[in-house]
Amino acid sequence: MPNYTALKTSVDGFEVVRLTDASHNTEVAMIPSIGNIANEMKVNGHNVLWWPHRSLQEFKAKPSFAGIPFLAPWANRLDQDAFYANGQKYILNPALGNFRRDPNGSPIHGLLSYTGYWQVASLTADEREAAVVSRLEFWKHPDLMAQFPFAHTLEMKYRLSGGILEVQLTIENHSEAPMPLSIGFHPYYQLTDATRDQWRVHLAAADHYELSDKLIPTGAKKAVEFPDPVSLSAHQLDDVFGGVSHGDEFWVEGAQQRLSIRYGEKYRVAVVYAPPGKDFICFEPMTGITDAFNLAHAGLYSDLQSVPAGGEWEESFWIRPSGF
Repeated sequence: MPNYTALKTSVDGFEVVRLTDASHNTEVAMIPSIGNIANEMKVNGHNVLWWPHRSLQEFKAKPSFAGIPFLAPWANRLDQDAFYANGQKYILNPALGNFRRDPNGSPIHGLLSYTGYWQVASLTADEREAAVVSRLEFWKHPDLMAQFPFAHTLEMKYRLSGGILEVQLTIENHSEAPMPLSIGFHPYYQLTDATRDQWRVHLAAADHYELSDKLIPTGAKKAVEFPDPVSLSAHQLDDVFGGVSHGDEFWVEGAQQRLSIRYGEKYRVAVVYAPPGKDFICFEPMTGITDAFNLAHAGLYSDLQSVPAGGEWEESFWIRPSGF
């Protein structure tokens, strides 16, 4: 039997792709037609991704964040129903009904979290890895272009190798102007050998951004002052961190289990979310801080990335379980 396999299956009437690494007893499952979300990474039977939904039908009927959602064309919040790009203001159209708001009314998490526009482009397995590549041709969809008028294509690759899951994103900008980047992922992780209040967390970042009462960065930042490791019994986290150390890893550990998350160099910001009373933690790889488009235009943020006209951007993050 081959060590690595990559198969399409059907669960609750939905197409699901499963990647397996037999030597590490690891299996990853993702749902192309619901946001291309990965909802399982099982290691020796333990799902390291938090997934509270009883069925995919339940999830589709009433979607909520879990697994590994993708956030684009803006991650986290905007401070208004508009964003600036290349010095020009673009107005969002709420009547299209394709973006959500947070409890303060701010547009949040972009347009693609639960979209059905992803298509599987390839499914491969060899002696080194199992992988699936999905594509979303943003430019083909008028409802998306009406909100974010930059023609582009997204390609997402889940690669399972050596018990480690890599999530790679490639963006092709077909526009004749630079495409600003404020995108990211919102992975939900869990441990099963200790309660949430026993978890310890390492923050691989140097800077801590000040937030307004609407959780929008003010532009001010200071050095990270949390203890290392952070005990979740004493701290709740919903914070934006910069100065990410790409030679280090974010991690959460319980009694024996540990999840280590490494960011590629173009993910320069981490949002870390671990609310009290919830058995998950999110280490969110981001290209920029919350509201990066508008803060950059206001001169309060200098690290906004972009994809050149006709160019390409690519980056990955890696999930490494141990002790399961």
